[in-house]
Amino acid sequence: GQLPVYYNYKPSKLYWLEKGWGNSYADIDYKPLYEFGHGLSYITFEYTGLTISPESSGPYGQFHISAEIKNTGNRAGSEVAQLYLRDKISTVVRPVKELKGFTRIWLEPGESATVSFTLTHEELKMLDKHLDWVVEPGEFAILLGSSSRDIRLEGTLRIN
Repeated sequence: GQLPVYYNYKPSKLYWLEKGWGNSYADIDYKPLYEFGHGLSYITFEYTGLTISPESSGPYGQFHISAEIKNTGNRAGSEVAQLYLRDKISTVVRPVKELKGFTRIWLEPGESATVSFTLTHEELKMLDKHLDWVVEPGEFAILLGSSSRDIRLEGTLRIN
């Protein structure tokens, strides 16, 4: 009864759960038990220093996103950093989160590394109401974390 459960639902789902039906199916939570990207580890990681360069560009510009990840545990381990994108306002309904990149890093205790992603026209484009591929002007939320629910850093980029 809880299915389908997925991370990239449309914004209207929250409206119906909070204001419409008032509850998810029967008495089951609508959130997945294990969200997209979920993993278990004995190691903890700290995310800091999100940078987005440039902060604004035209529809064919490139954006470079980077952050520092530090192993704060007492043994070596790996982390999968995941980059999600949310179009804050668009002419057609888009998911609340879209996975646009991920990378796995291996860190020794206390070690830090920089993870980097590049967003281009290909990652920012969408089908408009005429079924044409476009990059609409506006603000996009950049979400970086270890799973679709565990977002550690947030930033904004702008398309002029």
